[in-house]
Amino acid sequence: MTKIITLGEIMLRLSAPGNARLTQTQSFHVAYGGSEANVAISLSILGLKSEHVTAFPDNDFGVAATQHLRKFGVGTGHIQYNKDRMGVYFLEEGAMQRASRIVYDRFDSAFANIKAGSVKWKEVFKDASWFHWSGITPAISQGAADVCLEAIQTAQKMKITVSGDINYRRNLWQYGKKVRDVMPALIKGTNVVVGGKGDINDSTGIEADSFEDACKKLKAAYPSVKKIFSTNRESISASRNKISGKVFDGKKVHKSKEYDLTHIVDRVGAGDAFMAGLIYGTLTGLSDHKALEFGVAAGVLKHSVEEDVNLASAKEVEALVRDENVGKLLR
Repeated sequence: MTKIITLGEIMLRLSAPGNARLTQTQSFHVAYGGSEANVAISLSILGLKSEHVTAFPDNDFGVAATQHLRKFGVGTGHIQYNKDRMGVYFLEEGAMQRASRIVYDRFDSAFANIKAGSVKWKEVFKDASWFHWSGITPAISQGAADVCLEAIQTAQKMKITVSGDINYRRNLWQYGKKVRDVMPALIKGTNVVVGGKGDINDSTGIEADSFEDACKKLKAAYPSVKKIFSTNRESISASRNKISGKVFDGKKVHKSKEYDLTHIVDRVGAGDAFMAGLIYGTLTGLSDHKALEFGVAAGVLKHSVEEDVNLASAKEVEALVRDENVGKLLR
């Protein structure tokens, strides 16, 4: 059976109720989330076998976060536990023209203090066919960047497909390295990249006039990269966005249909749902264009689900791709 491995931090998510501001709320809703873990959980819900590698504090928060993964069937056999803290992020949901906002508190977390050589990647990758990482992990600490590079290099040697969402989070790079000091080595071993023209420039310095031009230059500089996916988001307001996607298959760009999202419930994790959809579509034999449509539809449905994780099944995503059951009462 196909098995996907993901690597990354899971944080305690504290969100203000409704549309309350962080400065006015007197209570928080508790959940757990992290980009790569969200991908692993989505893949499990879609019907594929997944496992997440991370580090948790050896306390009740680590227990709760582990249970969060296990609840959705995600493997937890290679999680590390130490005496450090759980990373936290605070979420303020926007409304109308007021943007949503996230405040991070993840310095010196259990995952930030992960060390090179601490993960037995050959053992982790036994029976695996895919490894996924994101640009968040190498931004957290030198140790996290080192572990990510070890994973990519081991996956390469074991002929395992590697995907990377090269999202650039400017505020996370605080440990003395710049993004272009680290990301090129990671992209060098990556086969499927998710990122727009700006992400490619931020991570590699490649300048281009268009997404297609950027993709061609990225493939020329990094021959291991076989295809590049990206999403387009037009934010009309905090609760209304327009979403579409595109893929460069090595020859040309294919575009997905556009969705008009008029009553967004929670947009956090939408990119992770998109990523999981792409992986699922690729591993189940869909063409690049059909995998793109599946990924975009998965990301769209995530906007209707509270908390970080997309709870949509493969059948629900497939129905949306076909424009079936949209907004209906099913019984």
